[in-house]
Amino acid sequence: MLPASIPLFPLPNVVLFPNVFLPLHIFEPRYRQMVADALEGDRIIGMTLLRPGYEADYEGRPAIYDIGCAGVITHSQPLADGRYDIVLRGMEKFRVRSEDQSKPYRIGNIEPMNESIPPEEAQPLRHQRQRLEAVLAAAIERVRSEPKFPPSVPDEDLVNALAQYLELDIVERQALLECRGVLARCRALIDVLEMKLHAPRGGWTGTRAH
Repeated sequence: MLPASIPLFPLPNVVLFPNVFLPLHIFEPRYRQMVADALEGDRIIGMTLLRPGYEADYEGRPAIYDIGCAGVITHSQPLADGRYDIVLRGMEKFRVRSEDQSKPYRIGNIEPMNESIPPEEAQPLRHQRQRLEAVLAAAIERVRSEPKFPPSVPDEDLVNALAQYLELDIVERQALLECRGVLARCRALIDVLEMKLHAPRGGWTGTRAH
């Protein structure tokens, strides 16, 4: 269960999904303090995406998408000059209701958005996973790469990992996060991949460096 308020780490090109790992390099002074405070507390940080036009007020508090994903710091490496290398594991989606201005970094007053899979969606999700694997395999075949889908990976974890790691436009990734539940996200991801599958050859490489 997420606390009522959490530190926010808004970035222009990162979207975190539940139960997916995200390595981050922390170098800005305000976010160094954020990490130090988190490490002394519950180790939770909320990742949010900056809205277009953030450059004009990046040092301040530019507009963000109000739905993000909280992560817990699973690994941290303080560096000699005060920077940090950390790894977050996605926990749960949230909606930012308001912000607390009491710290140099941003703090969101949030509403958790649980994505537990209801029993009636378990079988449809399994069917959609099979469709997702087939569409992704067809797309990756275009760039002569061999997809591997471990059957032991839970359906929701596979969907969320692909949503985070596939080469997608950042707004597409945010839209996937905002889907109402994993089943809806899986269906939306299939739609995105089918669209890319029919794009001109060479227009999509399937995965990105991270």
